[in-house]
Amino acid sequence: MKPRADHDVIVVGSGVAGLTCALRLADHRRVLLVTAGELRSGSTPWAQGGIAAAVGAGDDPRDHAADTSIAGAGMCDDDMLDVLTRAAPAAIAQVVDAGVRFDPGAGGSPALTREGGHHRNRVLHAGGDATGAEVSRALTAAVAASAVAIREATAVVDLAVSETPAGRQVSGVILRGAGASTSEMVSARAVVLATGGIGGVFRASTNPAEVGGDGLALALRAGAALVDLEFVQFHPTGLRIDGIGQVPLLSEALRGEGAVLRDRSGAPIMAGHHPLADLAPRDVVARRIDEVGWVGLDATGFGPDEIAHRFPTAYRICREHGIDPTAELIPVAPVQHFMCGGIRTDSDGATDVVGLYAVGECAATGVHGANRLASNSLLEGLVFGARAAAALVARLPEPVPADSGGALVPAVPDSAISVIRSTMSKHVGVRRSGGGLAAADSALQALLQPEADATSTVRAANRWTVASAIVAAAATRRESRGCHWRSDYPDTAESWRHRIVVRLDRAGVPVAEPELVLGRSA
Repeated sequence: MKPRADHDVIVVGSGVAGLTCALRLADHRRVLLVTAGELRSGSTPWAQGGIAAAVGAGDDPRDHAADTSIAGAGMCDDDMLDVLTRAAPAAIAQVVDAGVRFDPGAGGSPALTREGGHHRNRVLHAGGDATGAEVSRALTAAVAASAVAIREATAVVDLAVSETPAGRQVSGVILRGAGASTSEMVSARAVVLATGGIGGVFRASTNPAEVGGDGLALALRAGAALVDLEFVQFHPTGLRIDGIGQVPLLSEALRGEGAVLRDRSGAPIMAGHHPLADLAPRDVVARRIDEVGWVGLDATGFGPDEIAHRFPTAYRICREHGIDPTAELIPVAPVQHFMCGGIRTDSDGATDVVGLYAVGECAATGVHGANRLASNSLLEGLVFGARAAAALVARLPEPVPADSGGALVPAVPDSAISVIRSTMSKHVGVRRSGGGLAAADSALQALLQPEADATSTVRAANRWTVASAIVAAAATRRESRGCHWRSDYPDTAESWRHRIVVRLDRAGVPVAEPELVLGRSA
Protein backbone atom coordinates (compact mmCIF):
# COMPACT_ATOMS: atom_id res chain seq x y z
CA MET A 1 0.00 0.00 0.00
CA LYS A 2 1.33 3.42 -0.93
CA PRO A 3 1.81 5.84 1.99
CA ARG A 4 -0.75 8.63 2.34
CA ALA A 5 0.74 12.08 2.83
CA ASP A 6 -0.69 14.47 5.40
CA HIS A 7 -1.20 17.02 2.61
CA ASP A 8 -1.02 17.04 -1.16
CA VAL A 9 0.96 20.29 -1.25
CA ILE A 10 2.68 22.38 1.41
CA VAL A 11 3.31 26.01 0.42
CA VAL A 12 6.00 27.76 2.47
CA GLY A 13 5.62 31.54 2.54
CA SER A 14 2.73 33.99 2.36
CA GLY A 15 3.91 36.66 -0.06
CA VAL A 16 2.32 37.23 -3.44
CA ALA A 17 3.75 34.03 -4.97
CA GLY A 18 2.81 31.73 -2.08
CA LEU A 19 -0.67 33.19 -1.69
CA THR A 20 -1.33 32.94 -5.42
CA CYS A 21 -0.15 29.34 -5.57
CA ALA A 22 -2.17 28.28 -2.51
CA LEU A 23 -5.31 30.04 -3.72
CA ARG A 24 -5.14 28.40 -7.15
CA LEU A 25 -4.69 24.98 -5.51
CA ALA A 26 -7.40 25.41 -2.90
CA ASP A 27 -10.29 23.86 -4.84
CA HIS A 28 -8.24 20.97 -6.21
CA ARG A 29 -5.69 19.78 -3.63
CA ARG A 30 -5.28 19.38 0.13
CA VAL A 31 -3.08 22.39 0.84
CA LEU A 32 -1.22 23.58 3.92
CA LEU A 33 0.27 27.09 3.88
CA VAL A 34 3.07 27.65 6.40
CA THR A 35 4.41 31.10 7.23
CA ALA A 36 7.03 32.19 9.74
CA GLY A 37 5.04 35.27 10.73
CA GLU A 38 1.43 36.26 10.30
CA LEU A 39 -0.38 35.40 7.08
CA ARG A 40 0.02 38.97 5.88
CA SER A 41 3.78 39.25 6.31
CA GLY A 42 6.98 39.11 4.25
CA SER A 43 8.12 41.62 1.63
CA THR A 44 4.94 41.88 -0.45
CA PRO A 45 3.06 44.33 1.83
CA TRP A 46 6.08 46.66 1.69
CA ALA A 47 6.24 46.87 -2.12
CA GLN A 48 5.68 50.49 -3.14
CA GLY A 49 6.24 49.84 -6.83
CA GLY A 50 3.45 48.57 -9.03
CA ILE A 51 2.84 45.71 -11.43
CA ALA A 52 4.11 45.99 -14.99
CA ALA A 53 1.89 44.73 -17.82
CA ALA A 54 1.38 45.63 -21.47
CA VAL A 55 -2.28 46.64 -21.09
CA GLY A 56 -2.11 50.18 -22.46
CA ALA A 57 -3.08 51.26 -25.95
CA GLY A 58 -0.26 50.52 -28.38
CA ASP A 59 1.76 48.52 -25.85
CA ASP A 60 2.78 44.92 -26.53
CA PRO A 61 4.18 42.08 -24.39
CA ARG A 62 7.13 41.97 -26.77
CA ASP A 63 7.99 45.56 -25.86
CA HIS A 64 7.71 44.71 -22.16
CA ALA A 65 10.03 41.74 -22.78
CA ALA A 66 12.49 43.92 -24.66
CA ASP A 67 12.74 46.41 -21.78
CA THR A 68 13.17 43.54 -19.31
CA SER A 69 15.91 42.01 -21.46
CA ILE A 70 17.83 45.28 -21.70
CA ALA A 71 17.73 45.70 -17.92
CA GLY A 72 18.81 42.06 -17.52
CA ALA A 73 22.12 42.78 -19.28
CA GLY A 74 22.15 39.78 -21.61
CA MET A 75 21.28 37.17 -19.00
CA CYS A 76 17.49 36.87 -19.35
CA ASP A 77 15.98 33.60 -20.56
CA ASP A 78 13.97 34.62 -23.64
CA ASP A 79 11.48 31.75 -23.35
CA MET A 80 10.76 32.58 -19.72
CA LEU A 81 10.40 36.28 -20.60
CA ASP A 82 7.82 35.36 -23.20
CA VAL A 83 5.88 33.39 -20.57
CA LEU A 84 6.02 36.28 -18.08
CA THR A 85 5.10 39.17 -20.33
CA ARG A 86 2.37 37.38 -22.32
CA ALA A 87 0.71 36.26 -19.09
CA ALA A 88 0.87 39.72 -17.50
CA PRO A 89 -2.46 41.17 -18.80
CA ALA A 90 -4.35 38.07 -17.64
CA ALA A 91 -2.61 38.23 -14.26
CA ILE A 92 -3.86 41.80 -13.83
CA ALA A 93 -7.42 40.73 -14.64
CA GLN A 94 -7.18 37.85 -12.15
CA VAL A 95 -6.04 39.99 -9.21
CA VAL A 96 -8.79 42.49 -10.00
CA ASP A 97 -11.23 39.57 -9.76
CA ALA A 98 -9.61 38.68 -6.41
CA GLY A 99 -10.42 42.17 -5.13
CA VAL A 100 -7.35 44.30 -5.88
CA ARG A 101 -8.30 47.94 -6.50
CA PHE A 102 -5.87 49.69 -8.85
CA ASP A 103 -5.69 53.47 -9.03
CA PRO A 104 -8.05 54.68 -11.78
CA GLY A 105 -7.00 56.81 -14.69
CA ALA A 106 -8.95 58.71 -17.32
CA GLY A 107 -12.13 56.92 -18.30
CA GLY A 108 -12.01 54.59 -15.30
CA SER A 109 -9.32 52.25 -16.63
CA PRO A 110 -6.31 51.70 -14.34
CA ALA A 111 -3.78 54.54 -14.46
CA LEU A 112 -0.47 53.61 -16.07
CA THR A 113 2.81 55.12 -14.90
CA ARG A 114 6.44 54.71 -15.86
CA GLU A 115 9.37 53.44 -13.80
CA GLY A 116 13.09 52.83 -14.30
CA GLY A 117 14.05 50.89 -17.44
CA HIS A 118 10.60 51.06 -19.05
CA HIS A 119 10.28 52.96 -22.32
CA ARG A 120 6.57 53.60 -21.88
CA ASN A 121 3.87 53.85 -19.22
CA ARG A 122 2.85 50.31 -18.28
CA VAL A 123 2.96 50.14 -14.46
CA LEU A 124 -0.28 49.82 -12.49
CA HIS A 125 -0.37 51.08 -8.90
CA ALA A 126 -2.76 50.81 -5.98
CA GLY A 127 -3.04 53.30 -3.14
CA GLY A 128 -0.53 55.55 -4.86
CA ASP A 129 2.62 53.81 -3.69
CA ALA A 130 1.10 50.96 -1.66
CA THR A 131 0.54 48.35 -4.37
CA GLY A 132 2.06 45.48 -2.42
CA ALA A 133 -0.11 46.18 0.60
CA GLU A 134 -3.26 46.16 -1.54
CA VAL A 135 -2.29 42.93 -3.35
CA SER A 136 -1.45 41.30 -0.01
CA ARG A 137 -4.77 42.45 1.49
CA ALA A 138 -6.85 40.99 -1.31
CA LEU A 139 -4.98 37.68 -1.63
CA THR A 140 -4.75 37.15 2.12
CA ALA A 141 -8.50 37.60 2.46
CA ALA A 142 -9.14 35.18 -0.39
CA VAL A 143 -6.83 32.50 1.04
CA ALA A 144 -8.28 32.90 4.53
CA ALA A 145 -11.75 32.31 3.11
CA SER A 146 -10.65 29.25 1.12
CA ALA A 147 -10.11 25.61 2.04
CA VAL A 148 -6.36 26.17 2.53
CA ALA A 149 -5.11 25.10 5.98
CA ILE A 150 -2.89 27.78 7.51
CA ARG A 151 -0.13 27.62 10.11
CA GLU A 152 1.24 30.98 11.19
CA ALA A 153 4.30 31.70 13.37
CA THR A 154 5.81 28.40 12.24
CA ALA A 155 9.33 27.90 10.90
CA VAL A 156 10.39 25.26 8.41
CA VAL A 157 13.49 23.81 10.03
CA ASP A 158 14.30 21.55 7.09
CA LEU A 159 12.81 19.65 4.19
CA ALA A 160 12.18 15.94 4.54
CA VAL A 161 14.06 14.21 1.72
CA SER A 162 13.65 10.57 0.69
CA GLU A 163 16.08 8.57 -1.42
CA THR A 164 14.28 6.78 -4.25
CA PRO A 165 15.51 4.74 -7.23
CA ALA A 166 14.97 7.85 -9.35
CA GLY A 167 16.98 10.06 -6.99
CA ARG A 168 16.11 12.43 -4.19
CA GLN A 169 12.48 13.34 -3.59
CA VAL A 170 11.06 15.85 -1.12
CA SER A 171 8.45 14.14 1.04
CA GLY A 172 7.46 16.88 3.48
CA VAL A 173 8.73 19.50 5.88
CA ILE A 174 10.06 19.59 9.43
CA LEU A 175 8.23 22.33 11.35
CA ARG A 176 8.69 24.13 14.62
CA GLY A 177 6.11 26.53 15.99
CA ALA A 178 7.05 29.73 17.81
CA GLY A 179 8.14 28.88 21.35
CA ALA A 180 8.10 25.13 20.72
CA SER A 181 11.02 23.06 22.00
CA THR A 182 10.58 20.21 19.54
CA SER A 183 9.99 19.82 15.82
CA GLU A 184 7.42 17.78 13.91
CA MET A 185 7.47 16.15 10.50
CA VAL A 186 4.53 16.87 8.19
CA SER A 187 4.40 14.89 4.96
CA ALA A 188 3.30 16.05 1.52
CA ARG A 189 3.50 14.93 -2.08
CA ALA A 190 4.98 18.30 -3.08
CA VAL A 191 6.47 21.33 -1.34
CA VAL A 192 6.43 24.81 -2.88
CA LEU A 193 9.01 27.25 -1.51
CA ALA A 194 7.83 30.86 -1.70
CA THR A 195 10.10 32.28 0.98
CA GLY A 196 11.09 35.57 -0.66
CA GLY A 197 14.45 37.32 -0.59
CA ILE A 198 17.75 37.44 1.28
CA GLY A 199 17.76 40.83 3.03
CA GLY A 200 18.68 39.34 6.41
CA VAL A 201 22.22 38.54 5.25
CA PHE A 202 22.96 42.27 4.70
CA ARG A 203 23.35 44.99 7.30
CA ALA A 204 20.52 47.01 5.76
CA SER A 205 17.77 46.00 3.36
CA THR A 206 14.32 47.03 2.21
CA ASN A 207 13.19 43.52 3.25
CA PRO A 208 11.56 43.00 6.66
CA ALA A 209 13.67 41.38 9.38
CA GLU A 210 12.28 37.85 8.98
CA VAL A 211 13.32 37.60 5.32
CA GLY A 212 16.76 35.99 5.26
CA GLY A 213 17.02 33.47 2.42
CA ASP A 214 15.78 30.45 4.38
CA GLY A 215 14.25 28.87 1.28
CA LEU A 216 17.56 28.98 -0.56
CA ALA A 217 19.30 27.17 2.30
CA LEU A 218 16.51 24.59 2.52
CA ALA A 219 16.73 23.90 -1.21
CA LEU A 220 20.51 23.56 -1.15
CA ARG A 221 20.38 21.03 1.68
CA ALA A 222 17.74 19.07 -0.23
CA GLY A 223 20.09 18.83 -3.22
CA ALA A 224 18.66 21.53 -5.50
CA ALA A 225 20.81 23.85 -7.60
CA LEU A 226 20.88 27.62 -7.14
CA VAL A 227 21.82 29.99 -9.96
CA ASP A 228 22.57 33.70 -10.54
CA LEU A 229 23.20 34.41 -6.84
CA GLU A 230 25.82 37.02 -7.65
CA PHE A 231 23.06 39.25 -9.04
CA VAL A 232 21.88 40.96 -5.86
CA GLN A 233 19.94 44.12 -6.66
CA PHE A 234 20.41 47.28 -4.64
CA HIS A 235 17.54 49.74 -4.86
CA PRO A 236 19.04 53.16 -5.72
CA THR A 237 16.79 55.21 -3.47
CA GLY A 238 16.65 53.79 0.00
CA LEU A 239 16.30 56.52 2.61
CA ARG A 240 19.81 57.40 3.77
CA ILE A 241 19.73 56.55 7.48
CA ASP A 242 22.06 54.88 9.95
CA GLY A 243 21.30 51.59 11.63
CA ILE A 244 20.82 47.91 10.98
CA GLY A 245 17.71 46.26 9.58
CA GLN A 246 14.87 47.35 7.35
CA VAL A 247 15.38 50.64 5.50
CA PRO A 248 12.46 52.56 3.92
CA LEU A 249 12.70 53.10 0.19
CA LEU A 250 11.44 55.94 -1.99
CA SER A 251 9.44 54.51 -4.86
CA GLU A 252 10.88 54.64 -8.35
CA ALA A 253 7.54 56.06 -9.42
CA LEU A 254 8.63 59.37 -7.88
CA ARG A 255 11.30 59.63 -10.56
CA GLY A 256 8.83 58.33 -13.12
CA GLU A 257 6.71 61.41 -12.47
CA GLY A 258 9.49 63.97 -12.40
CA ALA A 259 11.64 63.72 -9.24
CA VAL A 260 15.37 64.18 -9.96
CA LEU A 261 18.53 62.87 -8.28
CA ARG A 262 20.93 65.69 -7.40
CA ASP A 263 24.32 66.05 -5.71
CA ARG A 264 25.06 68.53 -2.90
CA SER A 265 25.49 71.36 -5.40
CA GLY A 266 22.08 70.69 -6.92
CA ALA A 267 23.42 69.26 -10.18
CA PRO A 268 21.42 66.35 -11.64
CA ILE A 269 23.67 63.30 -11.36
CA MET A 270 22.12 61.23 -14.17
CA ALA A 271 22.08 63.94 -16.86
CA GLY A 272 24.33 62.75 -19.70
CA HIS A 273 25.13 59.56 -17.81
CA HIS A 274 22.46 57.35 -19.43
CA PRO A 275 19.87 57.92 -22.19
CA LEU A 276 17.06 57.28 -19.69
CA ALA A 277 18.65 59.63 -17.12
CA ASP A 278 16.94 59.18 -13.74
CA LEU A 279 14.92 56.28 -15.14
CA ALA A 280 17.95 54.21 -16.11
CA PRO A 281 17.99 50.59 -14.90
CA ARG A 282 18.51 50.21 -11.18
CA ASP A 283 22.06 48.86 -11.35
CA VAL A 284 23.17 51.91 -13.35
CA VAL A 285 21.55 54.39 -10.96
CA ALA A 286 22.79 52.59 -7.84
CA ARG A 287 26.42 52.62 -9.03
CA ARG A 288 26.14 56.27 -9.99
CA ILE A 289 24.86 57.24 -6.53
CA ASP A 290 27.59 55.14 -4.91
CA GLU A 291 30.16 56.92 -7.07
CA VAL A 292 28.90 60.45 -6.31
CA GLY A 293 28.54 59.95 -2.55
CA TRP A 294 25.84 62.14 -1.02
CA VAL A 295 22.77 62.30 -3.27
CA GLY A 296 19.32 63.73 -2.66
CA LEU A 297 16.04 63.06 -4.43
CA ASP A 298 14.44 66.32 -5.50
CA ALA A 299 10.66 66.01 -5.23
CA THR A 300 10.09 69.72 -4.61
CA GLY A 301 8.26 69.98 -7.91
CA PHE A 302 5.28 68.27 -6.30
CA GLY A 303 2.93 70.38 -4.25
CA PRO A 304 2.18 69.30 -0.66
CA ASP A 305 -1.29 68.01 -1.50
CA GLU A 306 -0.09 66.32 -4.67
CA ILE A 307 2.74 64.30 -3.11
CA ALA A 308 0.66 63.40 -0.04
CA HIS A 309 -2.10 62.07 -2.31
CA ARG A 310 -0.02 60.46 -5.05
CA PHE A 311 2.79 59.06 -2.87
CA PRO A 312 1.34 58.74 0.63
CA THR A 313 3.86 56.11 1.77
CA ALA A 314 6.90 58.12 0.65
CA TYR A 315 5.44 61.30 2.13
CA ARG A 316 4.77 59.62 5.47
CA ILE A 317 8.30 58.13 5.57
CA CYS A 318 9.85 61.53 4.95
CA ARG A 319 7.77 63.30 7.59
CA GLU A 320 8.53 60.57 10.14
CA HIS A 321 12.24 61.26 9.61
CA GLY A 322 11.90 65.04 9.85
CA ILE A 323 12.13 65.69 6.11
CA ASP A 324 9.82 68.01 4.18
CA PRO A 325 9.99 66.59 0.63
CA THR A 326 8.27 69.65 -0.81
CA ALA A 327 11.01 71.98 0.44
CA GLU A 328 14.27 69.98 0.65
CA LEU A 329 16.16 67.14 -0.99
CA ILE A 330 15.48 63.66 0.38
CA PRO A 331 18.83 61.97 1.21
CA VAL A 332 19.04 58.58 -0.51
CA ALA A 333 21.52 55.73 -0.84
CA PRO A 334 21.51 52.27 -2.46
CA VAL A 335 20.20 49.49 -0.20
CA GLN A 336 19.89 45.73 -0.71
CA HIS A 337 16.50 45.08 -2.25
CA PHE A 338 16.06 41.96 -4.40
CA MET A 339 17.69 38.63 -5.25
CA CYS A 340 17.61 38.24 -9.03
CA GLY A 341 18.75 34.62 -8.82
CA GLY A 342 17.70 31.80 -6.53
CA ILE A 343 16.52 28.20 -6.78
CA ARG A 344 16.72 27.05 -10.39
CA THR A 345 13.28 26.14 -11.76
CA ASP A 346 11.51 25.47 -15.02
CA SER A 347 8.52 27.50 -16.21
CA ASP A 348 6.22 25.58 -13.84
CA GLY A 349 8.36 26.15 -10.76
CA ALA A 350 9.81 22.61 -10.67
CA THR A 351 13.36 22.28 -9.36
CA ASP A 352 15.79 19.45 -10.09
CA VAL A 353 14.60 17.62 -6.94
CA VAL A 354 11.37 15.63 -7.41
CA GLY A 355 8.50 17.11 -5.42
CA LEU A 356 10.24 20.43 -4.74
CA TYR A 357 8.96 23.63 -6.37
CA ALA A 358 9.93 27.28 -5.95
CA VAL A 359 8.11 30.47 -6.94
CA GLY A 360 8.60 34.20 -6.50
CA GLU A 361 11.79 35.91 -5.41
CA CYS A 362 13.39 32.73 -4.03
CA ALA A 363 13.14 31.11 -7.48
CA ALA A 364 15.39 31.69 -10.47
CA THR A 365 13.34 31.36 -13.64
CA GLY A 366 15.74 33.52 -15.65
CA VAL A 367 13.26 36.36 -16.24
CA HIS A 368 15.36 38.93 -14.36
CA GLY A 369 18.77 38.08 -15.75
CA ALA A 370 21.53 40.15 -14.17
CA ASN A 371 19.25 42.97 -12.99
CA ARG A 372 15.50 43.11 -12.36
CA LEU A 373 13.34 45.59 -14.25
CA ALA A 374 11.17 47.76 -12.00
CA SER A 375 7.70 46.37 -11.14
CA ASN A 376 8.36 42.88 -12.46
CA SER A 377 8.60 41.26 -9.00
CA LEU A 378 4.92 41.22 -8.00
CA LEU A 379 4.16 40.16 -11.57
CA GLU A 380 6.61 37.25 -11.32
CA GLY A 381 4.90 36.02 -8.15
CA LEU A 382 1.46 36.19 -9.75
CA VAL A 383 2.43 34.47 -13.00
CA PHE A 384 4.69 31.70 -11.74
CA GLY A 385 2.70 31.10 -8.56
CA ALA A 386 -0.29 30.36 -10.78
CA ARG A 387 1.76 28.20 -13.17
CA ALA A 388 3.14 26.05 -10.35
CA ALA A 389 -0.39 25.54 -9.04
CA ALA A 390 -1.64 24.53 -12.48
CA ALA A 391 1.19 22.00 -12.82
CA LEU A 392 0.39 20.51 -9.40
CA VAL A 393 -3.31 20.32 -10.23
CA ALA A 394 -2.44 18.45 -13.41
CA ARG A 395 -0.05 16.02 -11.75
CA LEU A 396 1.37 15.30 -8.31
CA PRO A 397 4.48 13.21 -7.61
CA GLU A 398 3.73 9.75 -6.25
CA PRO A 399 3.96 9.72 -2.45
CA VAL A 400 7.03 8.18 -0.85
CA PRO A 401 7.74 7.31 2.79
CA ALA A 402 8.81 10.42 4.67
CA ASP A 403 12.48 10.42 5.57
CA SER A 404 14.91 12.69 7.39
CA GLY A 405 16.20 16.10 6.41
CA GLY A 406 18.73 16.82 3.68
CA ALA A 407 22.40 17.66 4.18
CA LEU A 408 23.80 18.34 7.63
CA VAL A 409 23.03 21.80 9.00
CA PRO A 410 26.27 23.76 9.59
CA ALA A 411 26.98 24.70 13.19
CA VAL A 412 26.83 28.49 13.42
CA PRO A 413 26.12 30.47 16.60
CA ASP A 414 23.18 32.87 16.50
CA SER A 415 25.55 35.68 17.52
CA ALA A 416 27.30 35.27 14.15
CA ILE A 417 24.41 36.81 12.25
CA SER A 418 25.59 40.37 12.96
CA VAL A 419 29.06 39.47 11.63
CA ILE A 420 27.51 37.91 8.51
CA ARG A 421 25.47 41.05 7.83
CA SER A 422 28.35 43.48 8.29
CA THR A 423 30.69 41.28 6.22
CA MET A 424 28.27 41.08 3.30
CA SER A 425 27.56 44.82 3.31
CA LYS A 426 31.25 45.67 3.46
CA HIS A 427 32.52 43.29 0.78
CA VAL A 428 29.55 42.14 -1.34
CA GLY A 429 27.67 45.37 -1.93
CA VAL A 430 27.24 47.63 -4.97
CA ARG A 431 30.99 47.49 -5.72
CA ARG A 432 33.04 44.33 -5.27
CA SER A 433 36.58 43.08 -5.80
CA GLY A 434 38.45 39.80 -5.71
CA GLY A 435 40.24 40.83 -2.54
CA GLY A 436 37.03 41.86 -0.82
CA LEU A 437 35.27 38.64 -1.79
CA ALA A 438 38.21 36.59 -0.48
CA ALA A 439 38.06 38.54 2.78
CA ALA A 440 34.31 37.85 3.01
CA ASP A 441 34.87 34.14 2.45
CA SER A 442 37.53 34.00 5.16
CA ALA A 443 35.32 35.88 7.63
CA LEU A 444 32.41 33.52 6.96
CA GLN A 445 34.51 30.37 7.28
CA ALA A 446 35.82 31.59 10.64
CA LEU A 447 32.25 31.57 12.01
CA LEU A 448 31.80 27.80 11.65
CA GLN A 449 31.87 25.74 14.85
CA PRO A 450 33.40 22.24 14.96
CA GLU A 451 30.06 20.90 16.16
CA ALA A 452 26.66 22.23 17.19
CA ASP A 453 26.08 23.40 20.74
CA ALA A 454 23.47 25.38 22.65
CA THR A 455 24.41 28.59 20.81
CA SER A 456 23.89 27.11 17.33
CA THR A 457 20.65 27.89 15.51
CA VAL A 458 19.09 26.92 12.20
CA ARG A 459 18.45 30.61 11.50
CA ALA A 460 22.17 31.39 11.75
CA ALA A 461 23.06 28.31 9.69
CA ASN A 462 20.69 29.41 6.94
CA ARG A 463 22.11 32.94 6.90
CA TRP A 464 25.65 31.56 6.76
CA THR A 465 24.79 29.15 3.93
CA VAL A 466 23.13 31.85 1.81
CA ALA A 467 25.90 34.40 2.39
CA SER A 468 28.58 31.82 1.54
CA ALA A 469 26.70 30.84 -1.63
CA ILE A 470 26.46 34.47 -2.78
CA VAL A 471 30.17 35.04 -2.13
CA ALA A 472 31.10 31.86 -4.01
CA ALA A 473 29.04 32.90 -7.05
CA ALA A 474 30.35 36.48 -7.03
CA ALA A 475 33.96 35.28 -6.79
CA THR A 476 33.42 32.90 -9.71
CA ARG A 477 32.01 35.53 -12.10
CA ARG A 478 35.11 37.42 -13.24
CA GLU A 479 33.40 40.25 -15.09
CA SER A 480 30.98 43.09 -14.36
CA ARG A 481 27.39 42.65 -15.52
CA GLY A 482 24.08 44.05 -14.31
CA CYS A 483 24.05 44.42 -10.55
CA HIS A 484 27.32 42.48 -10.16
CA TRP A 485 30.18 44.98 -10.49
CA ARG A 486 33.83 44.12 -9.79
CA SER A 487 36.57 46.73 -9.74
CA ASP A 488 39.16 44.11 -10.76
CA TYR A 489 37.04 42.98 -13.73
CA PRO A 490 35.17 46.16 -14.75
CA ASP A 491 34.23 45.03 -18.27
CA THR A 492 31.38 42.83 -19.50
CA ALA A 493 32.60 39.81 -21.48
CA GLU A 494 30.56 37.67 -23.87
CA SER A 495 32.54 34.64 -22.66
CA TRP A 496 30.84 35.05 -19.27
CA ARG A 497 27.29 35.11 -20.62
CA HIS A 498 26.34 31.95 -18.79
CA ARG A 499 24.94 31.08 -15.40
CA ILE A 500 26.87 30.32 -12.23
CA VAL A 501 25.48 27.23 -10.47
CA VAL A 502 25.84 26.68 -6.72
CA ARG A 503 25.46 23.37 -4.90
CA LEU A 504 26.67 22.02 -1.57
CA ASP A 505 29.78 19.87 -1.43
CA ARG A 506 30.06 16.79 0.79
CA ALA A 507 30.96 18.99 3.75
CA GLY A 508 27.85 21.12 3.29
CA VAL A 509 29.80 24.13 1.95
CA PRO A 510 28.42 26.03 -1.09
CA VAL A 511 30.53 25.56 -4.23
CA ALA A 512 30.04 27.57 -7.43
CA GLU A 513 30.71 26.43 -10.99
CA PRO A 514 29.95 28.09 -14.33
CA GLU A 515 27.64 26.43 -16.82
CA LEU A 516 28.85 26.03 -20.38
CA VAL A 517 25.98 27.93 -21.97
CA LEU A 518 23.19 30.26 -20.90
CA GLY A 519 20.27 28.12 -19.81
CA ARG A 520 19.86 24.78 -18.11
CA SER A 521 22.20 22.59 -20.19
CA ALA A 522 25.56 22.42 -18.47
